[in-house]
Amino acid sequence: MRLLRTLLAATLTLLSLFASASLTAQPLQRGPNNIAASLVAERAEPAPGSTIDLAFAMTPKSGWHGYWENPGDAGLGMTLTWDLPKGVGVGELRYPVPQTLIIAGLMNHVYEGPYAPLVALKLDSGLAPGTRLPISVKADWLACTDEICVPESATLTTSLTVGNGTADAATAARFDSWRQRLPAPLGSQATFAVDGQTLRIAIPFPAAGAIDAPHFFARTDQALRYATPQAFYRDGDRLIVETEASGAALQEIGGVLRIGEHLGLDLVANPGKVAPGGTRIETAAAATPVAGNMLALLATALGGALLGGLLLNVMPCVFPILSLKAISLAKAGGDERAARRDALAYTAGIVLVCVALGGLLLALRAGGEQVGWAFQLQDPRIILALLLLVTAISFNLAGLFEFGSISAGSSLTAKGGAAGSFWTGALAAFVATPCTAPFMAAAMGSALILPVPAALLVFAGLGLGLALPFLAIGFVPALRRMLPRPGAWMATFRRIMAVPMFLTALALIWLLGQQTGNNGVLWGLAAAMALAMLLWWLGARQAGGKSGWLPIVPALASAAAAIVLLPMDAGGGSSAQATAEATLPTQAFSEARLAELRAANTSVFAYFTADWCITCKANEAAAIQREATAAAFKRAGVVVLEGDWTRRDAEISRYLEAQGRSGVPLYVWYKPGSAPVILPQVLTVDTLTALVG
Repeated sequence: MRLLRTLLAATLTLLSLFASASLTAQPLQRGPNNIAASLVAERAEPAPGSTIDLAFAMTPKSGWHGYWENPGDAGLGMTLTWDLPKGVGVGELRYPVPQTLIIAGLMNHVYEGPYAPLVALKLDSGLAPGTRLPISVKADWLACTDEICVPESATLTTSLTVGNGTADAATAARFDSWRQRLPAPLGSQATFAVDGQTLRIAIPFPAAGAIDAPHFFARTDQALRYATPQAFYRDGDRLIVETEASGAALQEIGGVLRIGEHLGLDLVANPGKVAPGGTRIETAAAATPVAGNMLALLATALGGALLGGLLLNVMPCVFPILSLKAISLAKAGGDERAARRDALAYTAGIVLVCVALGGLLLALRAGGEQVGWAFQLQDPRIILALLLLVTAISFNLAGLFEFGSISAGSSLTAKGGAAGSFWTGALAAFVATPCTAPFMAAAMGSALILPVPAALLVFAGLGLGLALPFLAIGFVPALRRMLPRPGAWMATFRRIMAVPMFLTALALIWLLGQQTGNNGVLWGLAAAMALAMLLWWLGARQAGGKSGWLPIVPALASAAAAIVLLPMDAGGGSSAQATAEATLPTQAFSEARLAELRAANTSVFAYFTADWCITCKANEAAAIQREATAAAFKRAGVVVLEGDWTRRDAEISRYLEAQGRSGVPLYVWYKPGSAPVILPQVLTVDTLTALVG
């Protein structure tokens, strides 16, 4: 039991270290200002003729806030005075979606946390490689609390060198997180009309489109009364904003429609007819559902998490662990107290790991990372850590060495029984939760918009669902009596259970190759072989009655070294070839490509997958990549967009979040003239062909 606990604790520690590294930001140039500012370039060596972004990374002190370009009833946006070298130009400042803040009856458009306006930097094509480009800008802004305001300024500088345009991966990820907070262009024409003192703005918006805590931030000065409450109505594929007009005669109204936390649409409305009516949208909550709706959402999410967790038990990496623990419970016979104790300990291990992974996910997202459920499998180092852990479990089940806590011969009445069950539950959760079972996607997506305590409750519900079979066996004697009686057959059954674990190891090696290429596969195989040799040494010492701790030190050291030194620069190269040879041809998903196809009135089937998602691969084999599906889609002129989320992709993460999901699979059907339809998570050929029937 101590051996299993040590290995699992080491694996979880590595996971937390790699995840926390994602939160590390570049140091800010802190000074006396209440809002610290730094100038960050997207690329240190931009290519001639290219356009890159510069970010003003702004970090207010606690209790302080900065302002949007139109600050509302009070405040001041940022002003810039540039000092640029020859051959370099800048565009307009682009702000992220702001927040509302009412002080003494005045509406303010603010940022109460870290934010980053962006500006495009354009380089002339005639600039010679190696040319140094010193960039300097004097920035002025207003920093305020609820009681005082302080004008602040700083001269921010950076130095670029004309080069090949190579982007640093960490900086690119940081800019992705900033860009996803910018409002997206609406792409359709909005209209507005003034009726007396009432201003109505009609905005094209799908009837099925998700929207949360909407608010219209007018960029056009004096277009409306900022502090007047805004009412929102759905009228088919239109969203109507109703508020008080300012009285000024306007030819157009520009602004940003907030549709969710850090999500918005940039639009321009021209004069036109806007009829009143529609179904009113409740806007009482600023960022979360109102109490009644939140309870309903929480109940639905909990139900989905419980069912999804229950289905995770049939995954090949979890089933062997569950089976052996069920048999160990059967050995408890009539000892009700021991059976219940171990069932509760097993459940506690699972629930705590699920809550820890969920809390880490929420922390990463709070830090600006665009990640979703199973985020850990988007890091090849975590894949290798899982590979080595599964390798150790596989050889244990095969009899090469012993883990007392999951050995078929262990006794639940022994001194360490409960602790062994706890760590076995933690292990089961760790190897199972990267998968997304049916019912889980909506539950995990809902968790991301709930308050943190409610979200953690959903993650705990997922763990409870995973633990339910073992919990039922522990608390219902009739279920234990249905299990086979202990005997010599158990040793054979244990060896058989090693087979699905070895298959899981093979799947992890394949996934490692998808992310790191052949070099990663060879590295992973070498690390697994080295670990197997050390485990063989461990088993030999155990057979001789000697201590097992001597081989553990080099085993853990070699595993840690293999994970840290894993080559990360070689990308997998099979995806493009697989796409070209697929039965159903696909195109890479992008929001721009989707918008282009929809504008051309083309039917689109968009699906989002990952190499580590078992449900995704099952649907692709059974329904998507089938001759009947390909023929039906070809006749109907359907374009298929594939979003590969195997490695972290901020654009796909943003799209998933917009659909209320935090993981894959996701299948969306776009029919010209109709609202998008989210399809079930389990597909059949008939489901897909019926779309064009």
